[in-house]
Amino acid sequence: MNLNTILMAILVAIVLWVIFAYNRFIRMVNRAMEAWADIDVQLKRRYDLIPNLINTVKGYAGHERGVFEAVTEARTRAMNSEARGDIKGVAAAENMLSGALKSLFAVSENYPDLKANQNFLELQRELSDTENKIQAARRFYNTNVRDLNITVESFPSNIIASLFKFAKRDFFELGSNEEAAKEPVKVSF
Repeated sequence: MNLNTILMAILVAIVLWVIFAYNRFIRMVNRAMEAWADIDVQLKRRYDLIPNLINTVKGYAGHERGVFEAVTEARTRAMNSEARGDIKGVAAAENMLSGALKSLFAVSENYPDLKANQNFLELQRELSDTENKIQAARRFYNTNVRDLNITVESFPSNIIASLFKFAKRDFFELGSNEEAAKEPVKVSF
């Protein structure tokens, strides 16, 4: 073998590695986007359930206006953050929304007729199911983001990441000062 053949083999190996690494990044980015889409679907489902829940509770607890306004404002903030694609903003807004929903359910405890209302019970069940799906989607998203971030930072894949401008992504996590939002919305009687 002459030197040209060896250099050509090394060059071909490097090109094949770049292609493999690039395609790996594409797969990882698409998985992270797919995982975010799963969160997006569940958040939209949650946003759609909230007005029905508020209207059901309003029929029984019309004078609890502050709670309704807090839930509505939190829902609006969450939807706006989600529309902007601001993952940290969505996480903060979702924590605020969870707290507001806890207040709404606390109000419902004072109204026995409301707690027996089939529509209210079904909405609570759907909301609880949605909360569980959001948590599962969040874990799936964070796993994909973790894998992508590790690959972006690891040598030698970090060379390809910087060459093709693949960047780390933010996790969808609870803020450190939002201890109350770490617990799921309680939907029990």
